[in-house]
Amino acid sequence: MIISIIGVLLTFGAVIFLHELGHFIVCKLSKIKVEAFSFGFGPELKGYTKGDTRYSLRAIPLGGYVKPAGENIEELSGAPDEYFSKPWYIRLSVVLAGPLMNYILAFVLFTSVVLMTGQPIASEKAVIGEVIASYPAEAAGIKEGDKIISVNGIKTNTWEEMAGLIHKNVEKEISISYERKGAIANVKLTTKKDPTGKMGLIGVSPGISYASISFIKSVKIGAHQCYYWTAFTVNTLASNLYYRQKPDIAGPIGIVDIIGKAAHSGLPNFVFLVGLISVAIGFFNLLPIPLLDGGHAVLYIFEGITKKKVTIKVMKVVNSLGIAFLIFILLFATYSDVKRLRTASAQKKEAAVSIEK
Repeated sequence: MIISIIGVLLTFGAVIFLHELGHFIVCKLSKIKVEAFSFGFGPELKGYTKGDTRYSLRAIPLGGYVKPAGENIEELSGAPDEYFSKPWYIRLSVVLAGPLMNYILAFVLFTSVVLMTGQPIASEKAVIGEVIASYPAEAAGIKEGDKIISVNGIKTNTWEEMAGLIHKNVEKEISISYERKGAIANVKLTTKKDPTGKMGLIGVSPGISYASISFIKSVKIGAHQCYYWTAFTVNTLASNLYYRQKPDIAGPIGIVDIIGKAAHSGLPNFVFLVGLISVAIGFFNLLPIPLLDGGHAVLYIFEGITKKKVTIKVMKVVNSLGIAFLIFILLFATYSDVKRLRTASAQKKEAAVSIEK
């Protein structure tokens, strides 16, 4: 429990704080007055004032915040060092700096993991290397190290053979026989549709071995990971819209559960997960949703094209829509988390009963 709590605090503390640090750095470079810059939220534990800025350490170490002067358009006095007194392209650079910092953090973490462990090479054997949380395999009781013997009665000797049999069964019940410590077990589970809607998945990956590589290649892999997970997210969202599928997103409960498990699975896995979450937060903030950085970016670009300043009325409407939309996402994600946990619990009980039989 303690390791899980520390993992959650480190993850959100680092990812959100560095996001806000990006905004802070560009504000300072753009000569925008910053009234407050904090690590954490809640009551101030310790702080000091330097120049116009109050730097503080807060009681709840889950990220931080930066408060530029004149950020609230209703309080704008017209001073040249206020946020909304700056040209649209300066404000655009400020809002984009947060997501950019998330991608820089992810790149550093991905590169570090590759340097620590080496380049992963997948095993050709039909032996489970990892079971992904909240997927059918985990719910059915399949574990790391299990050797898949057959799928729907068809023997499998390699990972490719096993994966091919699973992939062609999209959202269908399949039977799997596997060997664990010399004992044979049989389970039935229903595959999950992949983002393209063309393949069935159960949530397993092959065993991995690692080969040492150079620093330059590690950097290339780190950069590719940032691109890959961004492209994967875009393709998944596009597929959800095209096929009119309900998006499978994790809320606070799901994210905390995933971080807790990663914190217990070793430093490389935990560092890699923090990188994934940093990419996710960076990407999410770039979406053109009111209140998010991407929503502000759209307003500022529109201002640059039309040469018309954003008005108080427009900001009120946009902020109200943004709050409503974000609350909806939070509630939907939390509902999905609870439903996923209840389903996984029920499937684990069924799997336990079937194994005992």
